[in-house]
Amino acid sequence: MDETLTTKRCVPCEGGVPPLTQARAEELLMQTPGWELQDTYITRTYRFTDFKEAMVFVNRVADLAEAEGHHPDITITYSTVTLTLTTHAIAGLSENDFILAAKIDAP
Repeated sequence: MDETLTTKRCVPCEGGVPPLTQARAEELLMQTPGWELQDTYITRTYRFTDFKEAMVFVNRVADLAEAEGHHPDITITYSTVTLTLTTHAIAGLSENDFILAAKIDAP
């Protein structure tokens, strides 16, 4: 059975490995609908009914990010939350970015 992104775990990245190729990033992007590929990162914007609902989502993402040891950049504008994922240690994308994106969107 193939492992899906949501069943994988983020692995620590200390650098020294190349970022994903464009082709591999595009393959993984197909498993993370709603996310957009932008050169060295992926991003997605979520809209909520109010600030409180947005913060509940951000807190859930924070808990998930801590559990995975991989953290998104988060921008909050009232009821809109934008998440950006990249692997800073390699200045580009790693599988970790797509694993966390998939887990954020998992039911």
